Amino acid sequence: MSKPKPADTRVPSTTQQDACYQTLRQWVTVGRFLPGERLKIRAMAEELGMGLMPVRATLQRLAAEGALVNIPNAGVAVPFLSRAEFDDVLDMRLLLEGEAAERGALRIAAPEVAALTLLSAQMEAALKAADAKAYLAANEDFHLILYRAAGSPTLLALIETVWLKVGPLSNQLFEHADALHVLNDAHDDVLQALERRDSAAVRRGIERDLFVAGQFLRQACRGR
Repeated sequence: MSKPKPADTRVPSTTQQDACYQTLRQWVTVGRFLPGERLKIRAMAEELGMGLMPVRATLQRLAAEGALVNIPNAGVAVPFLSRAEFDDVLDMRLLLEGEAAERGALRIAAPEVAALTLLSAQMEAALKAADAKAYLAANEDFHLILYRAAGSPTLLALIETVWLKVGPLSNQLFEHADALHVLNDAHDDVLQALERRDSAAVRRGIERDLFVAGQFLRQACRGR
């Protein structure tokens, strides 16, 4: 009789841990997982092609950041947001992202503006096709390009942390037919403001974008 294979107790490399963390963090941000969904370590490890240890460590790290919650005897799950919690997060997004947008508008270069124009067109096409995955990916890139132009890693890190709170709700935008007709309007406003070099108007455009989307997402929150 052959001896059973010992459990894999090798410590994953820092590179592997970082790759796992960045991937799962991005999946949470763009709404790959839904509120209440339990994340199974083994299934995720197989999908990522990684061992159990980096996945387990990443999930615990995300739980420590408030993006996930530990459920006794049930592992890790995506939390629900109450409407009060969502309102608080939205207020923080308006403050942080509005500031990043205004700063970014003052520093952004022509190639980056061209990239934003292309992404806006991709979002419009995704909305017409009701393709949530394509829309959310292009939307994230649009905002990241503008915010990175602000030149503040600290501000960007704060924004990305807040995104973890609302990412799981984002797919539910597409449950509202009315949303598909208005979700890209503010991006057009932003592009026009960038052409005029009007940083205050860029800020207002981003704030409008967040507020409009927020009214649809708020309906998916728990009312407690």
